Amino acid sequence: MRLGWTTVETRHQAESLARGLVEAGLAACVQIEGPITSCYRWEGQVQTASEFRLTVKYVAEQHLPLEAWLLRHHPYETPEWIVVAADYVAEKYLSWARSTTNSVNL
Repeated sequence: MRLGWTTVETRHQAESLARGLVEAGLAACVQIEGPITSCYRWEGQVQTASEFRLTVKYVAEQHLPLEAWLLRHHPYETPEWIVVAADYVAEKYLSWARSTTNSVNL
């Protein structure tokens, strides 16, 4: 199983991405947190922005189609997309996650 993170400017954008990923069968679950404050350098200047963070939970086999979908639908020119592999996932949760993803997208 993998966990991926991205951020967007508004709750509406976050909810739209989350719903789209789950409806497409690419993610088992997407959690939305925020607003959070992000500080970063963009176009040579330090910026501070209020954003909403999405935590995307998905099975490893969905990585390529999920990433392609996310980058196609993300509102940012250069979206954050950071992914880690889970060291351990309870079997019951992993089975549920596998059952909720769409094997058509594999």
